[in-house]
Parts: sequence; structure tokens; C-alpha cells
Amino acid sequence: MACQATRFAPGLGRFCSRPSIGRNGADRLLLRPFDPWKSPLCTCPPKLSLNPYTGCFHGCLYCYASSYVPRFFDCRPKAHLLERLGREVRRLSEDHLVALSLSSDPYPPLEARLCLTRGCLGLLADADLRIQVVTKSDLVRRDIDILRGARSSVSLTVTTLKEDLARRLEPGAPGPSRRIEAIEALSDGGIPVIARIDPIIPGINGDEIEDLVEAVARAGASHIVSSTYKARGDNFLRISSAFPSVMGALSPLFIERVGGSRYLPEKMRHAILGRVASACRSRGITFSACREGVHSTVACDGSHLISERAPHG
Repeated sequence: MACQATRFAPGLGRFCSRPSIGRNGADRLLLRPFDPWKSPLCTCPPKLSLNPYTGCFHGCLYCYASSYVPRFFDCRPKAHLLERLGREVRRLSEDHLVALSLSSDPYPPLEARLCLTRGCLGLLADADLRIQVVTKSDLVRRDIDILRGARSSVSLTVTTLKEDLARRLEPGAPGPSRRIEAIEALSDGGIPVIARIDPIIPGINGDEIEDLVEAVARAGASHIVSSTYKARGDNFLRISSAFPSVMGALSPLFIERVGGSRYLPEKMRHAILGRVASACRSRGITFSACREGVHSTVACDGSHLISERAPHG
């Protein structure tokens, strides 16, 4: 579907036929330092977070962002997004890393028509900033032309290879086969791909670890980020409603508290993540864990894959 819009954003015609500017939101800074609740377990390198949309269409049962973003499952575009981002980008130096998106997926169904994320990528690429895309959507394939010419990487989340389980866990997101195909297309296009096997929930997708690593590695992922499920009030209620017996058994184990989340016991978590690490080693790809207290020799978010200079040609 061709991008449609209510107004034309000057200078972006080569990225989007008629890029949209969005229609709601406040006049607040779009680019903000990423800091997941000042978690002592976060080892992410410094970066800025950019969310073209407020809220997310995917409806993932395990989502943590719904605990602090009002009306989170009502996805809406940011107001005057491209004009505001253009002003903010001019104040940045080329060493900045910008991640989109770390709360709301940058590729909701709306994006196929509005092209807000595509417009943002064009602005960031023009400024030669380092770009990290984090998504569950295969719509990212549309923007390979921009990403291959920028200092960029793409993280695609794949939590299960089972289509029926994915529909229960992530009812609004594209199915896993489409995400695997997106990894292949991005990798074939020369764009570094990170696969996020995240979260791992014992009794739900914990039996798929080795198969998941094999599938994403075969598709072309160069790095895997993984973590176990972190329980927060609202997401625990959603998962418990969908998987009552599994969560009933796990509930007494969520004792350790870090920030606003409850963790499974450290020994259990590290055993699960050890399986991921072992599978990665067997495939010759790097591994890191997200907010788990597990040491990694590379950037935990996979940003080490982003080239220092933009590719040419």
C-alpha cells in the first residue's frame, strides 16, 4: 500500500511518497535517553529512544510498557512528528545511537499508510546517526532501501515458532514465519540483524529455545538477545488469564523484586539463559541477556553490529 498523508513534509519525498506528520500528542521531546526504570541490571550502552507512535497494536500479553503508558493498546501517531524530529536531529552529533522503538512498536498496521517510521528513518539516515530498529513486524522489509544505506541494525523479536501460540501471546503481531522471512530479507540486504528471543516463559515457550536459535540463525541473525519473563501487575493478569495452569505453577516463584518487576529465581533464570548461550555458541553467533545480570563480551542490545561509518553504493 502506498503511503498516504494529510500534509507533505519537505525533503522527504525520496523516502515516502506522501509522509504523514501524525495528529495527536504533546509538544515534548521525542528523543529521550533510554533508561529502563534505572534498573541496576541494565547493561545497554547509552542511546536515545524514539517512538513514532504512542501505544501499540500488537497486544502482547507479556508487555511491560502497558504498565506506564496510558491507553497503551490504543495505537496513535505522534503529533507533528517529522517536523519535530527534524529540529531535534539537528542538535545531535553523529556518535548518537537512536533506537526505535523501545516501548511502542514502530511498525503498527497504521505505518503501512502513514509512513511515519519511514520518514523518521530518512531523517536519521540523512544525519548519519546510528540507527537501531526494534520490532515484531515484517513491514520493516519495506524500508530496506533506507536501512542498507545507513549505519543501522534491526532487532526482530521471535518468541515462538508456533503460529497458534503466537496468536495467543501476541494477537496483533505478524506471525513468526513472517518474522523469520523478514530476518532473511534484511540479512540478504546486508543489514545486521539481531533476534530477540524475549521473553522466555517456562511452560509456554521454554521448550523451544534451541529450535528458535536454530531458526533465526539459519535465517541470518548475527546476534541473539534473550531474557526471561518479568512479571508486572497488568501483564501477569493477562498471561494468567490465557495460561492459568502454567502461571498458577510459576506464581510462587516470582519472589525477587527489581524495580517494578518480579523475577524468577536467579538460578532458574541463569539455567534458561545458559541454554540460549550454548545454542548460540553452537551456531557461531554472539549472545547477550537483557536485564538479567549476565555478563556479555559484546553490546547487550546488539548495537556492536552497527558500522562506524555509513555504507556506500
